Amino acid sequence: MKKIVVIGGGTGSAVVLSGLKNHEGIDLSAVIAVSDNGGSTGRLRDEFGFLPVGDLRQCITALAKGENEKEIRQLLLYRFDKNSSLQGHNLGNLILTSLESMTGSAGKAVEIASKIFRISGKVLPISEDSANLVITYTDDTRMVGEKNLDDPNLGGKKIENISLDKVAKIYDKSYQAIVEADLIVFGPGDLYASLLPNTLASGFVEALQENKNRGGKMVYIENLMTHFSQTHQMTAKDHLLEVQKYCQRKIDFVLINSSPVPEEIKKLYELANDFPIIDDLGNDEDDVKIIREDLLSTAIVKAEKNDSLSRSLIRHHKQKLAENLLKLI
Repeated sequence: MKKIVVIGGGTGSAVVLSGLKNHEGIDLSAVIAVSDNGGSTGRLRDEFGFLPVGDLRQCITALAKGENEKEIRQLLLYRFDKNSSLQGHNLGNLILTSLESMTGSAGKAVEIASKIFRISGKVLPISEDSANLVITYTDDTRMVGEKNLDDPNLGGKKIENISLDKVAKIYDKSYQAIVEADLIVFGPGDLYASLLPNTLASGFVEALQENKNRGGKMVYIENLMTHFSQTHQMTAKDHLLEVQKYCQRKIDFVLINSSPVPEEIKKLYELANDFPIIDDLGNDEDDVKIIREDLLSTAIVKAEKNDSLSRSLIRHHKQKLAENLLKLI
């Protein structure tokens, strides 16, 4: 069995997991950031004080498999409508929050949910410690809370760095999964909201280094589009340099889409000042192997009913991603 660990947030990691889960000979794990404080997740976090569960729930949903896969996905993705006092809440989030209340542990809550829904892999929080993301901009503006990264009023501002408002220790099982991985998949996902927050957990960088010492490889999947309130005007190389700075480890491979974004989709993104990421990477970037392939799914993703958050309109093609990732091991 080859061990693959996918590190990120909800949407991007879910695409990778969906593509890999049906392939034989893979021990699949997801290590997911828990600094989110927006949408249904943020409301539950404020009310109950537990770790955010939205991204964990998306990955559990992605790993659902078998004859009841469709029904499990519908259950975990269901959102209550405006005629309910639970308006906007996601049923899967409520289930995980209830399990967290029962067990006193986010890790155990996800473990139980994974058994109930019989998923084909493991989903792990990067930490069981609750901490908020702190964003510092180059103009010395400082914001606390990941949801600020989606604030259009902060759009165009360059981020100097991100940190946590308190120490969050890496979850033991996440540390072990990273260390033992044959391949670590970092991304895709919002750079400062979904990917880099994982690196801030105490012990994460050490886990990456130990994995490298054991011969493990790491691949970074470049995003498709810039994000006006996070990565405005950042190129592919800019993204890679940030990833390597926070991971404190050389990335072995970069997987980047080579297929053009359809004009009608580009125009929709341009309304929000988002644009395709410019590929300014060489064939080999400081001993990093750059792999360019058609990775694009051109289907426009429809907004979830009663979802208050803005989501990406296009995503990577899950099977194209899986095929290219499997070549690396």
